[in-house]
Amino acid sequence: HAYKTALEAAGMVVEATSDPAKAPALIGAHLPDIVLMDLQMPGISGIELAQVIRQSRRFLSLPIVFLSAEQDADRQLLARRFGGDDFITKPVDYERLVRLVRLRAERARSLRSAMEHDSLTGLLNHGRFKDQLQHELERCRRTGAEISFAIVDLDRFKSVNDTYGHLAGDRVIRALARTLRARLRKIDLVGRYGGEEFGVILLDTSPAAALTVIDQVREAFSRTVFEEAGRPFRVTFSAGIASSRRHAEMN
Repeated sequence: HAYKTALEAAGMVVEATSDPAKAPALIGAHLPDIVLMDLQMPGISGIELAQVIRQSRRFLSLPIVFLSAEQDADRQLLARRFGGDDFITKPVDYERLVRLVRLRAERARSLRSAMEHDSLTGLLNHGRFKDQLQHELERCRRTGAEISFAIVDLDRFKSVNDTYGHLAGDRVIRALARTLRARLRKIDLVGRYGGEEFGVILLDTSPAAALTVIDQVREAFSRTVFEEAGRPFRVTFSAGIASSRRHAEMN
């Protein structure tokens, strides 16, 4: 609790538990930038808990830092080998702890952003988008909330590439990504689902309301004029929408 207070005083949001069994659920609920844990804990060792956390693909890149009074160098090395990224020996000065945690968290955010986002559009990539969809479906089952999920697919996109070239096709994909981000709420989630497919998660939204929103995006995008070598052209998209209340599982 002393370390928690020191980190919170430095402006960090910290969740703490003294029950290791609650840690995976806590991590899943809050999606932290970094996990601090002791090596010696009741009922389970820190190494074992780190291995449990690493079983989820979502948390393979989550930094796990051991904060422990363990002095045995072999045990410290073992902790790093089986899931841990770093080892801080207690007692540690609060200011140094804050600096180390902030450095690790910032590095993790940068790495995670590069790993989770599509390089062409800046949207969530396929894997991260599906993780987010699974997370939101779990939230719906837990709280009774409703989300709508839309797949947006550019029409006859192969002919765009064949007629105007792949660079023009890339401009179309980036333009649709910008249109989706501009027309949807900040809380909605957008990802590049495939080559010319995009996924949209509309939080707390019925399928009827989602249909209205996606159709407005469709009409706006269909008015966008592209040009390649003096030749103007337009591109349209089609979309399908599903509700979490009718489709509670992700296939």
